[in-house]
Amino acid sequence: MSGDFRYNTGATAVPWPAVGEAYDAHDAAEVVRFLMKPGDDADAYRQAMADVESALGRLAGVSTSVTKLTTGAEVQKLEAAVAEYLGSEHALFCTSWTSACEIACHFAGIGPGDEVIVPAITFFATATNPLSVGAKLVIADVDPRTLNMDPADVARKITPRTRAIMPVHLGGWPVDMDPIMTLAREHDITVIEDAAHAFGASYKGKMAGTIGHFGAYSFHEVKNVTSFGEGGILVSDEACGEEFAKARFIGFDASHQIDKWLYDVVALKGKRGYFPGRMCPATEIQALGLRLQFERMGGIIERRRQAAAYLTGRFEGVKGIVPQLLDSDTIKSSYHLYLLQLDPDVVGADIQQFKAELTSRGVTEIAHFAPLYKFSALRQLGYDADAMQEACPVAEEAFQRRFTHLPLYGLTREQIEYMADAVIASVEALSAKGAACVR
Repeated sequence: MSGDFRYNTGATAVPWPAVGEAYDAHDAAEVVRFLMKPGDDADAYRQAMADVESALGRLAGVSTSVTKLTTGAEVQKLEAAVAEYLGSEHALFCTSWTSACEIACHFAGIGPGDEVIVPAITFFATATNPLSVGAKLVIADVDPRTLNMDPADVARKITPRTRAIMPVHLGGWPVDMDPIMTLAREHDITVIEDAAHAFGASYKGKMAGTIGHFGAYSFHEVKNVTSFGEGGILVSDEACGEEFAKARFIGFDASHQIDKWLYDVVALKGKRGYFPGRMCPATEIQALGLRLQFERMGGIIERRRQAAAYLTGRFEGVKGIVPQLLDSDTIKSSYHLYLLQLDPDVVGADIQQFKAELTSRGVTEIAHFAPLYKFSALRQLGYDADAMQEACPVAEEAFQRRFTHLPLYGLTREQIEYMADAVIASVEALSAKGAACVR
C-alpha cells in the first residue's frame, strides 16, 4: 500500500471517484504550452500548437480521465526503479528534499538538546530540519580542496550530545565517507547524507546517499534531473524503511481497522520513541516526470562530465586557477556544479574581484553557498555566529577569497568554450593588475 486512501472508483449507482475534478483537453493543451515555449518562428509555433489542440480534442473523445493523481502506480514504479539503481532497500518519493530529510530526522530520534553536525558551506536547507525539531547545530569546517565536510573537524566537534552527522556532497562531489562512518560507529551517531546534488554520484563503489543510515536527494528544478520543479527521495537500508510510506502519509495503516472505520492511523517508531507521520505525498505526474528524466540520466551526467573535463583541461596549468577535480577509480561526481577555486596569493586578487571581472565578460555566475553562520537566522535563534566563524577558518577563507562555481548544463559547446576563455582572461587580467601594483 502506497500510503494513500482510495475512494470507491468501481461501478456503483453513486460512485465516489478519487479525482474530484478531471483535467480536459484544454487543460492538457495548456500544460503543453507551458512546457514548450515559442521559439524564433512564432507563426510555426502557433500552427503547431493548433495541431496539438486539435489532436488533443480528438483524443479526448476516445479516452477516459485519469483516476489517480497522487501516490499511485507511477510513484511505486519510480520508487522501485530508484531503489534498484541505487542498490538501496527502501526508497520514498515525497514533496521535496526537505520533507524527505525531515522524515529521516524523526526516525533518527533527533530532538531538543541533541546536537547535529553539518558542514559550514551548504545551502541553508541542510540546517532547517535539525533546527525545526529543536536540535542544536554544530558547524564543521570544510576540506580546503573539495569544500566538503572535513572529517577531522567533525571528530573534534563530537560531544556526548551528538545525535547525527549530516555530510553534504557539495556540487555532486562525494564527501570522504569512510572516516565519517567510522566516527558514527564509534559514537552511535546516525548519518543522514544530504545528497541533494549527488543523485548518480558514487564513492568507492557505493552510490552517494546510500552509505549513511539515510540519504535524501533533491529534484528541484535546478538539479540534474527534476520532477516538474520539486520533489525529493529518501533512501535507507534501515529496518524503519518498511514504515516510510506511513511516515509520508500521516501514519495511514490499511492493514488494521479501528472500530466502525476503514483504517487506522499509527505513530511511527524512531530511534528514541514514537513520532506522528507527516503529510508530504508526491503526485503521479511528478513521479512520471522524474522517471522519464531518470531514464536518460546517464547521458545527462556524461554531458556534464565532458563539460567539466573540458573546463579542467583548459584551466590546468593556468597559474592561480584551482580547477574542479575529475572522476577517479573510487570517486565519481554527478557534476551538478563545476567547483572552481582561485589561489588569491598567486592571482593577486580574491574571488570577489574575479566574479566582478567575469560578470563584465558576460558570464553569469551565481555564488550562493555562503557559510551557514553568515545568515541572520542563526543569530536570531541565539547562535554565536562570530564563534562559529572563528571555528571554521577554511570555510571563511574559501568564501571570502577562493571559491565559486560555474554551470555545466544547458550550454552549447561554443558557450562552454567562451566561459573557459572568460575565466582565463579574467584571471590573467587580475594577475596583470596585481603585478602592475607591485611594480
